[in-house]
Amino acid sequence: MDSVNTWNMHNLYWKKIALLSVILLVTISAFGQFRVKDNRNYLDFQKKNYYFGISLGINYSGYQVYHSQNFVQNDSINIVDGIFRPGFNLHIITNLKIGNYFDLRFLPGFSFTERQFEYTSRLSNGQGTTGLTKSIESVFLDIPFLLRFKSEPYKDKRMFLVAGMKYSYDVASNSRAVKEKSQFLVQVSPHDFQLEVGFGMQFFFPFFIFSPEFKFSQGVGNVHIYKDDLIESRIMENVHSRVFSISFNFEG
Repeated sequence: MDSVNTWNMHNLYWKKIALLSVILLVTISAFGQFRVKDNRNYLDFQKKNYYFGISLGINYSGYQVYHSQNFVQNDSINIVDGIFRPGFNLHIITNLKIGNYFDLRFLPGFSFTERQFEYTSRLSNGQGTTGLTKSIESVFLDIPFLLRFKSEPYKDKRMFLVAGMKYSYDVASNSRAVKEKSQFLVQVSPHDFQLEVGFGMQFFFPFFIFSPEFKFSQGVGNVHIYKDDLIESRIMENVHSRVFSISFNFEG
């Protein structure tokens, strides 16, 4: 029953994302109808076929957990959830212009994250519950490739949508395994592939472009490494990463 509710919530969430994307596309189309000649800074940057920059941001990372059959059969753990925690990002921007409305973007860099599993268990006397939280701190080397669609400029501003795929490798995974090898540890794979979608706005200044951007990333593969000797691992069937991020891009 819990898996069905989780699946329904997942579908409802993606429907909201799709609806938001449609609204943004309509807004961009309407926004593009207003053409003015006062786009001096924008016109200067349009002469460049490519440019570079830096991206600073914050992230909110967690796990989407799907229960296994062992979850129903176990008599100790009531609930297992993936808890979202804040972190920050640092990426280098390489932007290649494809015509007037599209960009191909490559943003290698690092993401510093903390994600948690929270387990709620019954007390031995049956009168209440107790919680256990396990944190997984990671330093991800991110390699994202994104395609960006931009609106017509309006007074040195333009909106955009961005989508693509990202590969992430946890460079801290080996040191963490050594440090915590004798402790309780639900293991996750250091490799992860995520789909990314987002939106934002460009502000053209004389010497740089400032672009606040919001992105959502959804893992496409199961990152859970099954451990038969841990009940905390056996009760989870699949674990997918999920990240919300706000970035502040400076390009020129």
